[in-house]
Amino acid sequence: MIESLLAHGIWVAIIFIIVGFIALVRGADFLVDGASAIAKRFGISDLVIGLTVVAFGTSMPEFVVNMVSVAEGSTDLAITNILGSNIINTFVILGLTALVYPVASQKRSRDFDIPMSIIAGVLVLCCVAIQLHSCESERGIGRIGGIVLLLMFCYFLYNTFRHAKDHPSEEPSDEVPSTKEITVRRALCLVLGGFVGLVVGGELIVKSAVDIAVRCGVSEAIIGLTIVALGTSLPELATSVMAAFKKNSDIALGNVIGSNIFNVFFVLGTSAIIRPLPAYEGIELDAIIAALGSVIVWMAVKTNKERKVQRWAGLLLLLIYGGYLTYRLLNV
Repeated sequence: MIESLLAHGIWVAIIFIIVGFIALVRGADFLVDGASAIAKRFGISDLVIGLTVVAFGTSMPEFVVNMVSVAEGSTDLAITNILGSNIINTFVILGLTALVYPVASQKRSRDFDIPMSIIAGVLVLCCVAIQLHSCESERGIGRIGGIVLLLMFCYFLYNTFRHAKDHPSEEPSDEVPSTKEITVRRALCLVLGGFVGLVVGGELIVKSAVDIAVRCGVSEAIIGLTIVALGTSLPELATSVMAAFKKNSDIALGNVIGSNIFNVFFVLGTSAIIRPLPAYEGIELDAIIAALGSVIVWMAVKTNKERKVQRWAGLLLLLIYGGYLTYRLLNV
C-alpha cells in the first residue's frame, strides 16, 4: 500500500514523512499520558513514573523508527537515526537553547550523566573498531556489542533509581504529566492510540526516507543523519527551546543528555541484538562527533562558576555542527 503510493513521486514521500513525524510525536505523547495515568491508578510515585514511563516515552520515536528499520533491513538508517539524533540533540537543540538563555546544570548531570553520554559515543566507536580488527567484512555493531550497550543501560538505570531514592528533592516534579482528569478507559485508549501512532509513523518515515534516498541518489546514512534524526528529535527541540524562552532552561540539559543515553544504550543496543548493524562509510566520524558534543558540554559547565552552558558555548556547538554537516554532505 505505502510502496504503491510512493511510486507517484518524491513529493508523496515528503508528505508521508511529515505525516509520519506528526503521528510519531503525537503517538509518544498519547502513550506517555495514558501509561502515566494507569501507573498513577496503581499508586506508583511521580518519581518512578518520571524515570520510567516518561523517560522511555521520549525515546519512543527513535526506538520505533529503529525497530522498523531493522525489520525492513535498513540498518544504516537504524545507526544514523541514533547517532544523528544525539548529534542534533547536543549541537543544535542545546546550542539553540543556550543562545536563548544559558543552560544550568545539576551536580548529578556534571558528575554522572554527561560522562555517561561521552562513554556512549566512545562505546559505539569501540564496537566498530573491535569488529574492524576481528572481521573486516562484518565491521559494525554486532550482538555482543548490543549486549554491552544494554548492560550499560541497566547500570545507568540502576544508578539513576538509587540516586533518585537517596536525593528525592533533586528530581524535577514537572516531568510527569497531570493525569487527574484521565479515566482508566481513556488511559487505555490513549495507550492503544499511542502505539498505533508510533507504528504507523515509524512505517511511513522509514519507507519514505528510503524512497527519497533512492530517488535522490544519496545514501540512507545521510537521510538518517539529517531528515530522520531531526524529526525524531522534535520533542526534545520543542521542550528545550520553549523552556529557554520561559527562562527555565535547566530542564533542557537533563532532557538532552538523558535522551542521548537512552538512544545509544537502550535503542541501539536492542537494535543490534535483534539484527547486527553493519558499519557504513563515515560511522567513525559520526560516533566521534556524538561523543565530542558531550565533551564540549561537560567542559562548558565545568569551566565557569555558574556551572552553566553559556551563550558562547551554544554558539560554538552550532558552528561545529554547521562545519560537520557541510563536510558530510560534501563527501556523500
